Amino acid sequence: MRSMTRIAGALLLLGGLTTACSQQEENTQAPAKETTAQSGFNIDVHYSTLDNGLKVVLAPDNSVPTATIAVYYNIGFRNEPRDRTGFAHLFEHMMFEGSEKLPEGAFDDLVLGNGGVLNGSTRFDFTNYFEVVPSHQLERIIWAEADRMAGLSITETNLAQQQGVVKNEVKVNVLNRPYGGFPWLDMPQYANENWHNAHNFYGELSDLDAATLEDVSAFFDTFYAPNNAVVVVAGDIDVAQTQAWVEKYFGPLEPRDQPAMPDLSEPKQTAEKTAMKEDKLAPRPALAFGYHVPERNSPEWYAFGLLDILALQGSDSALYQKLVKEKGYSSNIFGGVNMLGNMFNYNGPMLWIGALIHDPSATGDDIMADVEATLATYRDTPVSAEDLERARTKVRSTLYDLAGSSSRFGLVDLLAVFALFDDNPARINDIETGFEAVTPELIQATAQAYLVPENRTVLTVQPAPQGE
Repeated sequence: MRSMTRIAGALLLLGGLTTACSQQEENTQAPAKETTAQSGFNIDVHYSTLDNGLKVVLAPDNSVPTATIAVYYNIGFRNEPRDRTGFAHLFEHMMFEGSEKLPEGAFDDLVLGNGGVLNGSTRFDFTNYFEVVPSHQLERIIWAEADRMAGLSITETNLAQQQGVVKNEVKVNVLNRPYGGFPWLDMPQYANENWHNAHNFYGELSDLDAATLEDVSAFFDTFYAPNNAVVVVAGDIDVAQTQAWVEKYFGPLEPRDQPAMPDLSEPKQTAEKTAMKEDKLAPRPALAFGYHVPERNSPEWYAFGLLDILALQGSDSALYQKLVKEKGYSSNIFGGVNMLGNMFNYNGPMLWIGALIHDPSATGDDIMADVEATLATYRDTPVSAEDLERARTKVRSTLYDLAGSSSRFGLVDLLAVFALFDDNPARINDIETGFEAVTPELIQATAQAYLVPENRTVLTVQPAPQGE
């Protein structure tokens, strides 16, 4: 993520942002679809698709006089080129290097100069860019986002500059930091078999150096197309006017042929995996465990989301009580489904990860014996009605906090990924229904299928001996 102003309301759920100078004819299209809530969660969602394939999601809410606009592109770590690891992330930085009408720095100045904030990030299955601005500045930002989708400024100079920035990020955040990349970057490389799910997402330094201007141009021409993206606008907006602005500025952009998505499937794991890495900067040992999770949107996936809360999330969770409160191995345990986001915003195989930095007197075997004993209770006995309702209440509370966030970024994130991956952003109004349908018996069956040693990878980090 770029080192710009951060949005405090970014979602971590169930785990760990110049005026137009030309007039364009508006594209015609079918009326936007409106959806009413199916459960207690009620977001006013307007969804449509422009003639060029761009998906558009509008969600009016006048509680705060700001608007949040986000553009999500259906390209992330998993489908970047094999010989260009870290390229999706590199290109996230390139998108701030200027466009046809806004030279380098002008986009940031436009947002920040009008009292807004902005950022971008790269995740497993998407790259996103978002801004939060006073609502009366919305048209300018829609125009600016369309302008950089229309034509990015790609030069040898700005490519070399951003290669340096990304390589420095790798050094600062991973190579020269204690526990750098643990466990979010490390665990997928040990637990997965498919290269798309198991390579170094941050990027090998040699691959980053090898990226060429032709690589960047081809990447942009392929993936940064309207038919590979969704635009979401939420907040203090007039729906009809906002729709007209999106059509006016994004509508003239030409769609481009998209390559077939790579096969992301993972073979079923049938035996426990273990791995160890030395960390010369780590003062204490660390341990992480990862389990493959059920297919996204399946009944078992909802059940696993509740298992995550019961076992790992918060000081009342079973693993916190066992490993921290009772055994004192560490002051905290952290993790969840999808450590680069939340259990909703990905679209492929995923891991449930738990991790802790622990006292040197405890061995990995000691800790994993207690992890196994704790998780075995969910395989052996159905959870109580009281515990199940407690988990559902936590889900409900998090969702409602999200919907009420002043930045609206968490709301926009869900709307975007549900449009990209499910072609149904109004699914946000049915999230609770999926969790409400989970029974104690389903949770037990899910634990018996997934929370087993043969579906597990254990990664330990050992401090390197002094002097190495």
